[in-house]
Amino acid sequence: MDYTLQNCQKLVDDWIHDIGIRYFSELTNTAILMEEVGELARLMARHYGDQSFKENERNRDLGEEMADIFFVLICLANQTGVDLEAAFKKSIEKKTQRDTERHQNNVKLQEP
Repeated sequence: MDYTLQNCQKLVDDWIHDIGIRYFSELTNTAILMEEVGELARLMARHYGDQSFKENERNRDLGEEMADIFFVLICLANQTGVDLEAAFKKSIEKKTQRDTERHQNNVKLQEP
């Protein structure tokens, strides 16, 4: 399978209807998304920051945590009629127009 954003949206929608029975409400999925982002933040703080791991957190997988976020985000996109592929393309175009010179001229980003 080609995992384009469009195909991922269909894959999640099929999974929801075949296995998940139905989508949770948009509000519930927004809360779940925040929970998943919190789990990623905790893992990042322990892995790359100054916090140490708790014993039950050592086997958490960074990619899996990101994929959990992606899954719930796709659910929300499907529920609200957002085409993520089109939205992402539009976002990249906006950022490219807005930020190309800004970042190139940012002395904080220049090599020492």
